[in-house]
Order: sequence, then structure tokens, then C-alpha cells
Amino acid sequence: MGSHKIVVEGIVVVVVVVATVGGVEVMGLPPCEFPAIYNFGDSNSDTGGISAAFEPIPAPYGENYFRKPAGRDCDGRLVIDFIAEHLRLPYLSAYLNSIGTNFRHGANFATGGSTIRRQNETIFDYGISPFSLDIQIVHFDQFKSRTGDLYNRGGNSDRDKLPKPEEFSKALYTFDIGQNDLSVGFRKLSDEQLRAAMPDIINQFASAVQHLYEKGARAFWIHNTGPIGCLPVGTFYIRNPQPGFLDQFGCIKGQNDMAVEFNRQLKDRVNKLRAELPLAALTYVDVYTAKYGLISNTKNQGFTDPLKVCCGHHENYDHVWCGQKASINGTQYYGASCATPSTFISWDGVHYSEAANHWIADRILNGSLSEPPIPVTHACHKNPGL
Repeated sequence: MGSHKIVVEGIVVVVVVVATVGGVEVMGLPPCEFPAIYNFGDSNSDTGGISAAFEPIPAPYGENYFRKPAGRDCDGRLVIDFIAEHLRLPYLSAYLNSIGTNFRHGANFATGGSTIRRQNETIFDYGISPFSLDIQIVHFDQFKSRTGDLYNRGGNSDRDKLPKPEEFSKALYTFDIGQNDLSVGFRKLSDEQLRAAMPDIINQFASAVQHLYEKGARAFWIHNTGPIGCLPVGTFYIRNPQPGFLDQFGCIKGQNDMAVEFNRQLKDRVNKLRAELPLAALTYVDVYTAKYGLISNTKNQGFTDPLKVCCGHHENYDHVWCGQKASINGTQYYGASCATPSTFISWDGVHYSEAANHWIADRILNGSLSEPPIPVTHACHKNPGL
């Protein structure tokens, strides 16, 4: 916001100019100029963690943008990549990746399959990562301590790829996690049991935020969970669903209802954190509304059927997953990419395509779906408009 004076018949009138970013008023607040991003989450924001820790994610993942696999469960960029671009920062290196990493402007602790609450199973059972949110926080603590030591005793060449210790408090801390807690719940618990577990899941999330705050973090950008019932993988094995089981767009209504309840509790807890952490700027981002808005208005946005999958072979209840090979009735199939990934919302049945991620990022980064309604570029400012 700026102001200038206009003289009208001898009267000085001050005209207030309100700046806007992406259509959202920022009321004269300066941009934050974040020096780094530290991200925590699951495959929706993993830029190479699970691929480094276990088997590399194969082609054709990554080939639409990076021209090769890039540690992402996508044909190209994720929402976190578009956040980095928007803040004019490099893409985040995964903390678990030991080769070719650069942590000067942040680090990514997310891993595909991660949950908020620890799960008593291995990744080889159902794909659940051992790096739950509490472990990601432990990784951050170790990262902060060790990079600080190295920076303070290293030469210029060593420092080029390390964060400046004084910049941790100026960084943006982003979260996109919780979807897998719901998916585990759908598999293991009744609806009543899952609802009963939600307060503990949310409190464990809040504990992670509180811990980072105690370590000096101040700006938090928190995504809620998306419409999990709209992931095509959930409908692959459904035959003759009962009336009301699916909504008008083909999504599993009960699963989306559970995601909405999770988000309600998450939003309430973020509101409480604002009172508990007086120096923190906490932005709650309604990713659910962005994703469901795309799914419910697919054709008008230039996409095909939201339940169709670009990568993989999925016919007659036979499934060969993206990048995999399998024999079906004596015939070999390869889970290849479709010809036009940019027209698909779902890349592989679980994860969104780069085109969908770009569309979603465009809807959330300007602050129009956030509380407080502030763009990511200004997310260091504490509770404007609340």
C-alpha cells in the first residue's frame, strides 16, 4: 500500500493505494523475501526423499518436465516446486538425498507415504514411510545443528551449499501431510474409530509446529488435506456401489466427509496455535477447496475426466502401475504414460499431474483460499485481517 497527496480546491486529500497480489489485498505489507523453505510432508511434496531412502522412482515419472525421474511422484513439478518458483527460490533438495544436494535455500524433509502419527507397519506392506512427522522433525533438528557447525567452521566453498544459521528464523516452514493418516484409517479402522483418533493425530501435528517454533521458526504455511475420495485408486475396485456411496463427480463421499472433518479439526487447532505461539504467523491453506474445485469443474478447465489416469494400464479391474511391468493372461504390459499428461488431473491414480499441480498452486498462492487471506509472498506477517 502506498499513498500520495492530491490538492483539490486547496484541500489536501490523501489517497490510499492498496496493493494487491494475485487479487488479494496485502494492505501495504512488504513482501517477506524468505531466504529458505523447510518442508514437511508426504508424497504430495516429496522432492526425492523416499526415492533416495529406498528404490528410486522410475521413468516415466518426471519426464514431462525434468526429462527424467526426479524423485517426485508426478510427471513433473509438485505444488512445493511452484511455491519455490513463486518465492524465487531453487527447488528443494531432499534431506535424505546424499548426492548433488544444495541446502543453501532450504531442505525438504517430506517422504512419500509419510503420516503424522507413527504406523506399526513397514513400507513394504502398504507403502507407508517410516519417516513420520515426528521423525521428520528429528531430521530437521539434526540438520539445523550439523549445518550450523559446518557453516561456522567451513570455508567459502563449503558454505555455498549450507543455510546461514541466522536465516532459520526468517524461513518459511511448509506442511502438506495427513492424507496417509486417513488412508491408513480407512484400511484399519471403522469410521467411528478413525474419528476418535483424529484429535490425537491433530495434536501430534500441533506438537511438531510447537517444536519448530521453540527452535526459532516463525512463518508457517499449512495445507489441509485434499479430497482423498476423489483419487482414482480408491474407485478401481468398486463394483455396483450403493446409492449415495459416490457423489455426483464419482468421488467416494464417505472418504471426503472424513477429510472435511479432519480439516475442520486441523483449522481449529491452527487457530489455537495462534494464541499459544504469539510470535508465529500461521497461514491455514484450503487445498481441499482448490482440488475439489478442479475435479468438479474439469472440462471447463481444459482437463479430461478426473477419474481417468494418465500413467499405467488400468482396464477391466487389471492394473499395471505407472512405470511397472506385469503379465496379464500371458500378455506383458508396461505402465506407460498417456500421450497428453497436461490434460489429466490424475497422473498415476494417487498423485496429481504437473498440470493439475500448477492449476492448484495458482489458486492457493495468492491467498484467496487461506486464513488469513494473505499470499505466500507475505506469509511472514502475523494474522493480518484476523
